[in-house]
Amino acid sequence: MIIMSVDFGDSRTGIAVCGESEMLASPVCVINEKDMQKCIEKTAEIAKEQHAQQIVVGYPKNMNGTVGERAEKCQLFADEVAKLTGCTVKLWDERCTTVMAHNYLNVTNTRGKKRKAVVDAVAAVIILESYLEYRKNSGEFTL
Repeated sequence: MIIMSVDFGDSRTGIAVCGESEMLASPVCVINEKDMQKCIEKTAEIAKEQHAQQIVVGYPKNMNGTVGERAEKCQLFADEVAKLTGCTVKLWDERCTTVMAHNYLNVTNTRGKKRKAVVDAVAAVIILESYLEYRKNSGEFTL
């Protein structure tokens, strides 16, 4: 199944996708958009271009597991993307993914403007990799 992941942000939204084999998550792009409705529309357009069959949206729970204002905004985003695409949209716990993305970029010595341009796409890859691992371990993935 082609699965797309989204790291939704107020200014930048990272997009990643995996192919039918569900083996490799790859960054697609970063949407630079502050208007939530426009970001939803651009995300839906990319999902259609990528032939996504499912979309996973990062769900930023608080560290204690509670749902805050940011998570509620991601829920609204996910609901609207689902309406526009007709795809199943799942929320996926994304706690610490941006920190992990920054750590990955430290290892590759990616700095400055280049780092800012890719960190959200890297976070989307991390979200998708986590979800794919869950699918394999839970038995949801079948060829």
